[in-house]
Amino acid sequence: MVDIILISSVFFGLLFGIFSGLTPGIHSNNFAALLLALSPAFLSLGLEPLDLATAILAASVAHTFLDIVPSIFIGAPDADTALAVLPGHEMMLEGKGIEAVRLSALGSASSILVALLLIVPLSLLFGRFYETFMDHVGLVLLAIAAVTILTERGEVIEGQGSLAPLKYKLIALVLFLTSGLLGSFAFAHQNLAQSPLGFRPEVLMPLLGGLFGASILLISLGSRAEVPDQRETGFGMPARTITKAAFFGGLAGSVVAWVPGVTPAVATVATRFGSDWSGREFLVSVSGVNTANALLTMVALLVVGRPRSGAAVAIQELVELDRRLLLFMVTVAVFVSILSYLATLAAGRAAAKVVRRLDYGRLCIAILALLTALTYAFTGPFGLFIYLVSTVVGLVAPFAGVRKTHAMGVLMVPLLIYYL
Repeated sequence: MVDIILISSVFFGLLFGIFSGLTPGIHSNNFAALLLALSPAFLSLGLEPLDLATAILAASVAHTFLDIVPSIFIGAPDADTALAVLPGHEMMLEGKGIEAVRLSALGSASSILVALLLIVPLSLLFGRFYETFMDHVGLVLLAIAAVTILTERGEVIEGQGSLAPLKYKLIALVLFLTSGLLGSFAFAHQNLAQSPLGFRPEVLMPLLGGLFGASILLISLGSRAEVPDQRETGFGMPARTITKAAFFGGLAGSVVAWVPGVTPAVATVATRFGSDWSGREFLVSVSGVNTANALLTMVALLVVGRPRSGAAVAIQELVELDRRLLLFMVTVAVFVSILSYLATLAAGRAAAKVVRRLDYGRLCIAILALLTALTYAFTGPFGLFIYLVSTVVGLVAPFAGVRKTHAMGVLMVPLLIYYL
């Protein structure tokens, strides 16, 4: 017999994931925490815990597809799309915003296929060697950081001398450490972040909002960039290249789902390994990391018994996961991914039409004001201070001519301190 309420829960979660993904500053974890807090009221109305858990999963998967749209068209990231702002926003300013959205959606959808193929081998691998892996995760992160910094080449300028590459590596190291110290300070004093409206404070919001959001918007304002007509073009790169980027994104997202404290943003840095991937390849990979992570956190919850995301924490509180229920959850995730892929394409085309009609300078100012207001609403005066400092640090990379991925030291340095 078809469970109408359960099916309705899937669509409700899908719709909320679309809403949260398209709204700057809202994360799917906010919905998970809200639904968990309201669960006694819903259960008293006759809903089952599985209904609520299914809605949370659907929202978390849909969010990973749709959150790319505001990142590309207005440069407003959340914790999972911070790095996607860089190539996506640049493509939008070149009139290729729709192509950027399509690449992101393709990366997310492809990563689901990769994650499905990796469920069994990763379950066997981490089920047996999880503790050994955790004993060496600090060295893995250190290697990723070292490769990223040492492969920094900077801008190619004739006549700048043989020591120029060393200069850029030094700047990259300084940016990595500076952002890392800022992150360590923010996390060590996150108890000072108090929402005046009663929201749960999260210092990642001002950190990443400043480093990858406000700083990009300020540069756009300073350059007086205008939004050109958004053309729906081809991908501009071979299918083999797209496949490679999607595979690495899906692989990194699948692996990071097992590791505590390591976010998809850090996994995104790992997918690059300091290479000179094009912005399009990087965009596909970034999106794949987020979506694969949303799926594999459910598998990790069953195998090692430890939730690795806010959604997984909420689901663990509602239901006891077993193999049969996991199979159902995976099926829901695949179904929601198909619908989310179509919704992302539609949202991208709609956003392209809307943003073209707006004054881009005023739009940047409005988004800056929104990011600032959201930062204060969620984290109070302390968060606003972190946001302003992060914005200044975020301006270093574009002015110095190095990759902005080095600013992910904001997460990697605190993790290195913890694991080493």
